[in-house]
Amino acid sequence: EIPPVMRAAAGDAEALAAAADEIARAIEAGEWIAAVVDDDKEEGALFGLTRTLWLTTSKGLLALEEGEGGTTAAVDGFNFAHGVIAGVLARLFMEGRVASPDMKALLHELSPIDSSELELMDPLAVDSTRIFDTVVAAYLLDSDRSEFDEAYLADTYLQMALPAARGAEGAGEDAPAPAARTAALTLALVAPLRECMARENAVNVFDGIEMPLVPVLAKMERAGMLVDPDRLHSLSEGLATQITEVERSIRDLAGDETFNIGSPMQLSHVLFDVMGLPTKGLKKTKRGYYSTNAKVLSDLARDHEIVRLILDWREKSKIKSTYLDTLGPLRRGDGRVHTTYNQTITATGRLSSSDPNLQNIPTRSELGRTVKTAFSAGEGSVFLAVDYSQIELRLLAHLSGDEHLVRAFNEGEDFHAETAARVFGVPVSEVTPDLRSRAKAVNFGIVYGQQAYGLSQSLHISMAEARDMIDRYYEAYPGVRTFLDNVVARAKQTGYAETMYGRRRHIPELKAKNPQLRGFGERTAMNHPMQGTAADIIKIAMARVSRRLEEEDFAAHMILQVHDELDFECPVEEVERLTAMVQDVMEHVVDLRVPLIAEASTGITWADAK
Repeated sequence: EIPPVMRAAAGDAEALAAAADEIARAIEAGEWIAAVVDDDKEEGALFGLTRTLWLTTSKGLLALEEGEGGTTAAVDGFNFAHGVIAGVLARLFMEGRVASPDMKALLHELSPIDSSELELMDPLAVDSTRIFDTVVAAYLLDSDRSEFDEAYLADTYLQMALPAARGAEGAGEDAPAPAARTAALTLALVAPLRECMARENAVNVFDGIEMPLVPVLAKMERAGMLVDPDRLHSLSEGLATQITEVERSIRDLAGDETFNIGSPMQLSHVLFDVMGLPTKGLKKTKRGYYSTNAKVLSDLARDHEIVRLILDWREKSKIKSTYLDTLGPLRRGDGRVHTTYNQTITATGRLSSSDPNLQNIPTRSELGRTVKTAFSAGEGSVFLAVDYSQIELRLLAHLSGDEHLVRAFNEGEDFHAETAARVFGVPVSEVTPDLRSRAKAVNFGIVYGQQAYGLSQSLHISMAEARDMIDRYYEAYPGVRTFLDNVVARAKQTGYAETMYGRRRHIPELKAKNPQLRGFGERTAMNHPMQGTAADIIKIAMARVSRRLEEEDFAAHMILQVHDELDFECPVEEVERLTAMVQDVMEHVVDLRVPLIAEASTGITWADAK
């Protein structure tokens, strides 16, 4: 039920004083206060005329309106020098307990993403025990879910249907504004979400990992990354020339055919109908043509020059359109691009990045490296990249307790060479680069629950050979086999796998009748303890590093997280001290049976640092 609304507009001294009294009462009582900011801007517009901060306390809804050019009355206990919304939020964050469906966006009201805009509060000044993000809580309870819309949250945690909001079909004249409904729902969700997290053993992850991370991410988003638009433009022009040349070569090989290389249907027609490339084992799409996805083309590329060129064309076109042509316009007033970090997207617990996605720039290709040359650390500074070395394999050693695996890491040997020696039955001194490469594929394949088919595809070997390699691996490291079998058995019994810190991933596929789906579920169960724990560890490290940057008065900024790597913009004179601090934090997040190793590198551009 939507409670009655108390409205207070900037300049209305009496109404503002009454609202301020209610906010002060709720803060003093230690209540959770739900907060949602709304504006009246039309879709596609940059600004609206009025912005409203909707607050829900135990007594009802408050609507604090901030109009264009409105005057602000003074109210005891609140600093309204920068507006009603900023004044109320500043006090709420410093003294109250705040709930929101997007806590990071709320922090950006006081610490704008564009660092050329005035910052009214450092996000790290916020006590993470007094913030509650309802969507992050719901995500921890069902991380496989892709949407946490209000209807789902109301139905799942309140067992009720949402009342219609103003503007919706069938809504009456007295229907609440959408943001008012959101604020009311948010407060109502805090208690049941907390209870569910307690039942699901998720409280420690929420309180100890996810909420402390919110202010850290807000600060990183504001820091942004310096990008050179001239360099981007130059790279784009150069790549356009290369794309044209590759297109010409593709058309020469395709004969007289006129077709759009970017159209899967037309490409399929040319490759399979006109040129007669083999279709054995290939599936047709719903529209009736053979798929030309990356997996299909990668297999064909070994024997067909035109397919190699098409893959090259796709990579170049994607890099140009996704990064070189879009990063420049995304720069804010500070000349930087500011990614958004998402805590509720991946089922594993890893962070994702969007608008722009800076985590997805290809790391192993020369083209990806070229894009990174457009990111610099600025004059007098360098990029510092600190990366966990083989963290998931080290976690496999710790969690499985396999004595041979643990010894290999503790003795500081070349782990992949050691595995090759054990799997292929040769002395370490006789391990060739090819054998080491195969052993590396098996090592990482095991972590991801890969079976013989997957290994045969990645190494281009027969199923029998792949099966033999996996069998030998388990003979070499018997504790791993036992551990993974136990993980799958436990997941089938409980319905979930979990990390060292208790982050659960529910795996309904384990009960599927379809064998392929069941197999996916088993691989997911095997992988989650390592990949999910790695995600937990880097998040804890981020929060600790962020605090030490503040406490030890560094001028350096943490600007990026890419999976197992943290990146910093660092004044040259701080590099040695910062490197030592970050490595110390990252390597001592947790005590394992094997050492955690964080490797550091520096460079003038992002590309140079890796």
